Amino acid sequence: MALLNILNYPDKRLHKIAKPVEKVDDRIRKLVADMAETMYAAPGVGLAATQVDVHERVIVIDVSDTHDELRAFINPEIIWSSDEKKINEEGCLSVPGIYDNVERAEQVRVRALNEKGETFELDCEGLLAVCIQHEMDHLMGRVFVEYLSPLKQTRIKSKMKKLAHAM
Repeated sequence: MALLNILNYPDKRLHKIAKPVEKVDDRIRKLVADMAETMYAAPGVGLAATQVDVHERVIVIDVSDTHDELRAFINPEIIWSSDEKKINEEGCLSVPGIYDNVERAEQVRVRALNEKGETFELDCEGLLAVCIQHEMDHLMGRVFVEYLSPLKQTRIKSKMKKLAHAM
């Protein structure tokens, strides 16, 4: 396994739309393992392949307190979402140190492939539902700060650019 480099906003590569995985094979399983290691080391609760400059529809999530419930979602799609919305504070490994409120569906049902290439469906609520929607946004080339006001977006871009130059 290897730690992968996480792209930082406003890197243009974060806006690429991920392509579907054609075949779940050892390459994809290695990507999942490397993404999981990267996510845990960051530390975070979710990571999309887009964030590590791999533009395929793969996300990993572990919202457990014990960090032992890793879930891989390959070619995920939300097939149902509740009408009830909730505002939650979100952060992102690609936008370190920035947290803000985003409105999302309270519950979603996701269909995806697992690491064996088998289809599964999962009903999600709470942090898992938020995380699924957040990570799937990445696969569509969208970062959570894009839900914020133009003024906040401009401030965050400036802050992230300053951080990048300071490194």
